[in-house]
Amino acid sequence: MRSTDEPSVKSKDGFAKAKHEELGLSKEELLKMHYDLVLARMLDERIWMLNRQGKTAFVISCAGQEASQVAFARAIKSGFDIVFPYYRNMALVLAMGMTPREVMLHQLSKADDPCSGGRQMPSHFGYPKLNIISVSSPVATQLTQAAGAAFASKLKKDGKVTLTSVGDGGTSKGDFHEALNFASVHALPVVFLVENNGYAISVPISKQMHIKDISSRAASYGMPGVTVDGNDLLEVYRVAQEAVERARNGGGPTLVEAKTYRYRPHSSSDDDRAYRTREEVEEWKHKDPIEQFERYLEEHNFMDKESEKQLRLKIRQVIDDAQEYAEKAANPSPESALKYVYAEEEVR
Repeated sequence: MRSTDEPSVKSKDGFAKAKHEELGLSKEELLKMHYDLVLARMLDERIWMLNRQGKTAFVISCAGQEASQVAFARAIKSGFDIVFPYYRNMALVLAMGMTPREVMLHQLSKADDPCSGGRQMPSHFGYPKLNIISVSSPVATQLTQAAGAAFASKLKKDGKVTLTSVGDGGTSKGDFHEALNFASVHALPVVFLVENNGYAISVPISKQMHIKDISSRAASYGMPGVTVDGNDLLEVYRVAQEAVERARNGGGPTLVEAKTYRYRPHSSSDDDRAYRTREEVEEWKHKDPIEQFERYLEEHNFMDKESEKQLRLKIRQVIDDAQEYAEKAANPSPESALKYVYAEEEVR
């Protein structure tokens, strides 16, 4: 089913509530979400620049897809719930609590990288203290892993919800169908988020499947399926909140499709000019999720152009600090190459 705007809720004085009021979001929460959006975009830009300078080997950009990730980070209980991200989820992990320094340590493969100690390739996030489970390089395997984690939560009755994210290309893998079927059969507390940016690397959605919405596949597994504008942060948050609450209250899984777009190539190893026009990219930039959210904040007098400018200056300083910190940090030592590979204690 496609998500639609619900009738406005009336306040006590009879006037319609603003959308953030309907969703129970305060000014402070809105500004935090805005900060996370801009931080993710600007950090992404810096990392992309570092790649072009030869300082980092590989980048997968989240630019254009930040809204759905920040919205879901706000909807879950960060550090309590379990998250299986995919490689384009830098905005998600930042909004959950990873710091720019930690992200940069990971990107530059430093010894203090909290994701893997410099062993995992960049954009493969994992953060144990926030219950972020390490990204698997094989596409879509995180979906079956998430179903397994949710099954464990149901057996333990620990009240946790599992969130997992995947691109539209990942839904063409068998893992997607197996995970949804298993989750539905066992009514598991899991939410499947599909960030549909229109391309599985270079393959457009029209050549992947002959359906309009990926969310329509949910009906085959007896679970709700919702398609939402992935550039509308507040609408994604509404859908995310409902899906997470449903899972936590024993209602089972939900498939959420956020239709969005990636501004950069699939990765730093890709040349997207071979399969999409510059006009298409520019057209989507007119729907930019950050600009849309800033217009909303301005309309409600939560910020203005000057405060937006000052915020970006502040974030640039944070990113400068993160880069300087990570570049000075120690590289993994050769002696540690086999750490986490073989048992370090005698087995008795």
